Amino acid sequence: MSNIADYHNTRAILERHGFSFKKSLGQNFLTDPNILEKITATADLSDQVNVIEIGPGIGALTEFLARNAAEVMAFEIDDRLIPILDETLADYDNVQVVNEDILKTDLQTQIKKFKNPDLPIKVVANLPYYITTPILMHLIESKIPFAEFVVMMQKEVADRISAEPNTKSYGSLSIAVQYFMDASVAFIVPRTVFVPAPNVDSAILKMVRRDQPLVEVSDEDFFFKMSKMAFLHRRKTLWNNLLAQFGKADETKVKLTKALEEAEISPTIRGEALSIPEFAKLAEALHRNMAEEV
Repeated sequence: MSNIADYHNTRAILERHGFSFKKSLGQNFLTDPNILEKITATADLSDQVNVIEIGPGIGALTEFLARNAAEVMAFEIDDRLIPILDETLADYDNVQVVNEDILKTDLQTQIKKFKNPDLPIKVVANLPYYITTPILMHLIESKIPFAEFVVMMQKEVADRISAEPNTKSYGSLSIAVQYFMDASVAFIVPRTVFVPAPNVDSAILKMVRRDQPLVEVSDEDFFFKMSKMAFLHRRKTLWNNLLAQFGKADETKVKLTKALEEAEISPTIRGEALSIPEFAKLAEALHRNMAEEV
């Protein structure tokens, strides 16, 4: 079976439609069917799973998804690609292409358009690199219970999301995602298999939604806000970052000291040394003691 992702097929499609890449949309099309096969296998699809794809391009990944899933709903923001997708995906009656921005569309309404909207939904996509994090957080924080994400992104971003404490990559993004999802890098994708080739290597990140958030907190918004505070200046101690947020008044210092003692956390530690459960303890203690400043 001939694949859209075959390099010669990709070039022929682009030339036939006179398509030119837009840097502003982060367009890099994958031209290696073996990589697409691995992505599909990593997603563990079946005819009992629906798929959301973001940025289908000319449909290279989409057709692999269509062959293995019940239905695919692909969101493409670039109007110029819609007639190309109409052509390349003409043989697949289980694909819906939606010409909308994934960040602006009403996803709750869209997913009702699946023939069987009650099937589990997985997100499988080669995400636009310039907007990877906003898209991921938008989807993760939505009320839609996506079962899994298998998504391609810059290797550096994948490393940050899946990072463990006491590493350079660990930060507020690691905490924000791992709170909801179990995240791990499935495999690396070299820059050489794209047209045009990006400046960095990519990674396939697999994220499986937890049955319950990793930790229990009374105020999620404050928990995430506090984790960002801790990494405001990575080289500074937790104490200095908290002072930068809450202020240096003597009364504030007393409250901060009490909160840190309750959480059994040293003020001289850096944010990157705290595990997510320790961040949860700290958030609860700060919330109790700093209620007026929150």
